[in-house]
Amino acid sequence: MSDSAAPPPEGTPSTAPYQAPMASWAGSAYAAPPPPPPRRRGLGVLGTVLVAAVVAGVVGAFAGLAGYVVGRNADRSAITSEIDAALPVAAAPALPRDAGSIAGIAEATLPAVVSLVLDGPLSGSGSGFVIREDGYILTNNHVVAAGEGGSVEAVFADGTRTAAKVIGTSPSYDLAVVKVDRGDLPVLPLGDSDQVRVGDVVVAIGAPLGLEGTVTSGIISALDRPVIAGDSASDVSYINAVQTDAAINPGNSGGPLLDSRGNVIGVNSAIATLAIGGEAGSIGLGFAIPANSAARVAKEIIATGKSRTPLMGVSLDPAYTGAGARVQDITPGSGAESSDIRVGDVVLAVDGRDIVDSTELVVAIRSYAPGDTITVDLERNGTRKSVDIVLGDDSRAG
Repeated sequence: MSDSAAPPPEGTPSTAPYQAPMASWAGSAYAAPPPPPPRRRGLGVLGTVLVAAVVAGVVGAFAGLAGYVVGRNADRSAITSEIDAALPVAAAPALPRDAGSIAGIAEATLPAVVSLVLDGPLSGSGSGFVIREDGYILTNNHVVAAGEGGSVEAVFADGTRTAAKVIGTSPSYDLAVVKVDRGDLPVLPLGDSDQVRVGDVVVAIGAPLGLEGTVTSGIISALDRPVIAGDSASDVSYINAVQTDAAINPGNSGGPLLDSRGNVIGVNSAIATLAIGGEAGSIGLGFAIPANSAARVAKEIIATGKSRTPLMGVSLDPAYTGAGARVQDITPGSGAESSDIRVGDVVLAVDGRDIVDSTELVVAIRSYAPGDTITVDLERNGTRKSVDIVLGDDSRAG
C-alpha cells in the first residue's frame, strides 16, 4: 500500500475474519429411569380375600360414581361454554405489516439474501446478497478467502443450493463478487450511504453461526468510523465504516445492512468483541462497508475482475504521535507530487473531515474513487494551508 499508515493506535477497533463455530446442545444426556420397587410377598390367600371383598364394594358403588362423573362433565362443559362466550376464539385475518416495518422489510428482502458455504482450507460460512438478477452476488473478501482453492456454494432462502464462482475480490475494501448460473433472481438495490444519519433504523440479515435467514434490527450508531480488519498485513482492510448496534455475529459477514425502505446502505463486515473464555460474539458494535464504496468496487469487479484503490501518493510517518498524519515521503508521479505538499507536512483534514491519525487518513482516502479531487488541510512550520490533490490509482488487483 503506497499510502502506508502507522500501526493502529490503542482503542482502534481491529477485527478479523470469522468462521461460524459449531453449536452444541447442553444437557442432552438423560438419566435412566429408576428401577421399579421390589414386589412384596406373603399376602397369599389373605390378599385374595381382601381383593374379593373390595370388588364387591366397587361394583355396588360404580353406578353412583358413573353418575357423579357424568354430572361433573356436564358442569365442566357449561363452564367451557361460558368461557368461550366471554373469550371468543375465531380465525382472524392476517395482521397487515407496513412495508417500512421490520417484518415488511424482512419479507421483501429475504429472498435476495444468500448463505455462502465454503469448502476449502478454512471451511466455514458467511452471507451475501444478489445485486444483479443474472446471478451476481456481493459478499466480503474474507468470506470467499476461507474457501480459496475449494468450492463455494450459495444457499437461497427457499433452500436451493447452487455452485458459485468467484469473479473477483478487493482485499483493500474487504469485498468480493461471486456468480451463480441462474437468472431472474430477486435483487437488493444499493442505496445512497451518504444520506445515512446517526439514529436511522436499520435491519441486518445474514447467517450468524450458520443460522440462515436471521434478521436483527437496530440503529446507525456512528458514521465514518475508522476500522482495521484482517489477520495479517497482506489482507488488511481499512474500512470507513458505518457503525450499528444491530446484532451482528460471525457468519453475518457479507450480508446486507438495510434502511427502512429495504435499500442496502452497508455490507456487514466486522464486529468488535469482548472475548471471555474463548467465546466471542456481538456486543452491539458492528461495522459495515458503506454502500457507495461497495457499489463502485462491485461494478469494477464485474467489468474487469478487479477493482481500483485510490491513493494520495504519500507515505506516513509511523513514529509521529501528534494530531493528524505527518508526511514521510512522496511517491513520484503521484497526485501528491503534483500538488503543493511537502515532506514533513502534517495532514489535519480532508474535505473538512478532521484527521486524528494516519489510520484515519487512509480510511478517509478509501471513501473516494481514483480520479477524485480532494482538498487537504495541512500544517507546515506552524502555518495552516489547503491544497488540492487528484487521487491516483493503485494498479494492483484489489
